Amino acid sequence: MCAAIDSQVIDRDGYRKNVGIIVCNNRSQVLWARRVRRDGWQFPQGGVKPHEAAVDAAFRELQEEIGLRARDVCLLGATDRWLRYEVPGMARDYRRRNAFRGQKQRWFLFKLIGDESSVRLDASVAPEFDQWRWIDYWGPLHYIVEFKKPVYRAALRELEPLLPAFATGRRVGAVVKL
Repeated sequence: MCAAIDSQVIDRDGYRKNVGIIVCNNRSQVLWARRVRRDGWQFPQGGVKPHEAAVDAAFRELQEEIGLRARDVCLLGATDRWLRYEVPGMARDYRRRNAFRGQKQRWFLFKLIGDESSVRLDASVAPEFDQWRWIDYWGPLHYIVEFKKPVYRAALRELEPLLPAFATGRRVGAVVKL
């Protein structure tokens, strides 16, 4: 996003609207991706455009960042509320275009129903990730940067009951929270 960030994307407290995306497989593993030219791994995420619903942003970012289309996934649910984290001051200074305090995210849990070959990190002209792999559902908490850890923990905790029943042995209803 450009230096001038639309006020509809930044709330009055200085948090940028964003979506976090968790894609699981039938073994309750999650898709974990490495940022291009960095050693950092994370879930796909991205900003919500002005007048865009969070769920629409999630589907758009899913396709832009990892090449998955709506036909490749099943939306299992979303967090009930926006989860917030602050971008550390040094990171804000380093990334001058960030005219925001932090991010507020709605998290979405998708199940991959297509083939793994549908994951394409080169789906956009400026790829954000250069590698991906499946890891244990709770694995991201061991690897994510410290300032994002509470949001990751909250999202994983809230969305865990929506994991496919055949993967966890639990009965899960077909309720999708949006």
